[in-house]
Amino acid sequence: MEANRISLVVLSDKREQLQMAAMIASVGAVSGADVLVFLSMNALRYFVKGAERRAPPEGPMGALMEQKKVLAFQDLFASAVELGGAKVHPCSMAIDVLEIKDGQLEDFIGEPMGLTQFLDVASQGQVWSF
Repeated sequence: MEANRISLVVLSDKREQLQMAAMIASVGAVSGADVLVFLSMNALRYFVKGAERRAPPEGPMGALMEQKKVLAFQDLFASAVELGGAKVHPCSMAIDVLEIKDGQLEDFIGEPMGLTQFLDVASQGQVWSF
């Protein structure tokens, strides 16, 4: 197992989980880890250009983060890519189901990736799910 690889499966639509996944991706990437993020299911809609950027809170912490204007999880994922070289890929099945077209996702998002490919890469390190 490659100790310096972090793979994240991000599928929640809850603010707290999206925020934690983004924090792990950004801190891991700028700390030198090889970070791979797989966006799928309910999370993917928050990365479509022009779509709603605020996810509903799951509990009081999410509401407090909103009130305190904590940096948006999308911005943290973008920083992970720009500053740390993280790779963020949408799930190809979710792209098809949601009928997302080329160019509709945020610019820091890479090409769609199938689950089989993600699992192959993820098998060589830590895997976290949000």
